[in-house]
Amino acid sequence: MAQQIGGVIVNADSAQIYRDLRVLSAAPDEVELKAADHRLYGVRDGALPCSAAEWAALARREIAAIHASGRTPILAGGTGLYLRTLLEGIAPVPPIAAEVRARVRATPADENRAKLQALDAEASARLSPNDTARINRALEVVLSTGRPLAEWQSEREGGIAGAVELRPIVLLPPRKWLYARCDERFAHMIDRGAVAEVEALLARNLNPDLPVMRAIGVPELSLYLLGERSLDEAIAAGQQATRRYAKRQYTWFAHQPPPEWPRFREALDVERLGEALALVSPDGRSG
Repeated sequence: MAQQIGGVIVNADSAQIYRDLRVLSAAPDEVELKAADHRLYGVRDGALPCSAAEWAALARREIAAIHASGRTPILAGGTGLYLRTLLEGIAPVPPIAAEVRARVRATPADENRAKLQALDAEASARLSPNDTARINRALEVVLSTGRPLAEWQSEREGGIAGAVELRPIVLLPPRKWLYARCDERFAHMIDRGAVAEVEALLARNLNPDLPVMRAIGVPELSLYLLGERSLDEAIAAGQQATRRYAKRQYTWFAHQPPPEWPRFREALDVERLGEALALVSPDGRSG
């Protein structure tokens, strides 16, 4: 299909951008890479975290280059924040003062929550008490800039939604089928070398807070490699983590994208797959 419409597949998955996670992120294999042009897969070292804003900047450049070549960019992946940042833009929040960030991160979570309640009650009410990362972020912004995060977010800039023609497809297959696929997927990763991939990551002694070290499968298999659980237990934990993530993705894509985006709620058989692919074809045909 990608070749039939002159398509180039652009990665929109936050794990597949790291070259260290080719197995655990289910990145395209050599056969798939030869079948179609792919961009932004395995282009980042795990030691360098990639934010949504950084990915959006990379994606904008790739999309512009693909358009300039007369072809069609096909964004594929399940990181909603990445897609939203690309389409809607990002709040122009100035860099956080280093001393503010250091002070917030050195303060107990309950004190930060109380301070956020006093300075930005709206953000405090919106965020879960256990979501320390977002609480800290909101507090850092208001302390450093003097303005609540919501005010900055109302001034988004850099989005491309108004400059391109979108042909979105949201896949929401039956949950029972989806969760079974999640279990099969993780087991297949073990067969393809996921344990060795995690072993290589551990050997680098990277910061455990890096996204690459928190990717699904890395913490679970790390415990196996450290002798703290059996391989069967690690696989079961990895499968459970995958299902939980799929559930969160399912909820996000079911409710967050615009209601007019087509949603396919069945496991796509050949007939339904053709119907879905027709939506992205310039002439309305699946080929």
